[in-house]
Amino acid sequence: MPLAPIPVHLPTLIGPTLHTLDLAGIAVFAVSGALLAAEKKQTLVTFAFFAVVTGVGGGTVRDLLIGAPVFWAHENATLLICLGAALAAWLLPAGLWKGKALLWCDAAGMAAYATYGAAKALAYGIAPLPAFAMGVLTGCLGGIIRDVLAGEPSILMRPELYVTAAALSAALLVGLVHFGAPSDVAAIAAASAGFALRGFAIARGLSLPAYRR
Repeated sequence: MPLAPIPVHLPTLIGPTLHTLDLAGIAVFAVSGALLAAEKKQTLVTFAFFAVVTGVGGGTVRDLLIGAPVFWAHENATLLICLGAALAAWLLPAGLWKGKALLWCDAAGMAAYATYGAAKALAYGIAPLPAFAMGVLTGCLGGIIRDVLAGEPSILMRPELYVTAAALSAALLVGLVHFGAPSDVAAIAAASAGFALRGFAIARGLSLPAYRR
C-alpha cells in the first residue's frame, strides 16, 4: 500500500530552523564551489560561477520537479550569498582553505541541503518516498555539477560515504515528521546525523564496499 503525502503546508513545516539550514546549505556549498575554483587556480569570474552553480544547482532541480517556484529567481539574497562566498574564497589567505576544507564545507552543505530539500518536498505535498528522493537530490546534485564542470571524478563514481549520508539526513527528516516530531527537532536531528556520518567517513577514510565480481 503506497504511503500517502504528509498533509503539511509550507509555512507550518518550514520554520526558522529549516530556513536557517537552507541558507547555511547555500553558503557552504557556494564556498565549496569557490574552493574548487581556487584549487584549479581560476579567475574571480570562475570563482563566482562555481559558487553560484554549486549553491543553487540541487535546489533548482528540486523546485522544478516538485512544482515550486525556483527559490533563487524571486529574491536577491541567494545570489548575494553565493557571490559573497566566492569573494571570501578569493580574498582570504589561502592557508585557511588548505587541507580538507573543501570536504568539510561540502559535508555541511550536503547535510543541510538534504534535510531542507526533503522538508520542502513534504511541504509541497510530495509523498514521503519521493520527498526522501528530493532530499538526496538536493543534497548531492550541486556537488556533482561542480565536479563535472571542473573535470573532477563525480562523487557518484567514488565509494565514499556521501550519498549515504545525504540519504540518512533525508530519511530522518521524512521519518521524524511523519511520526509527528516538531519540524525544528526533526531538522536538527536529521542534519546533525548526516553531517556526523559524512564527517566520520572523512576523518576515518571510510567507504562503501565496491563491486568486485
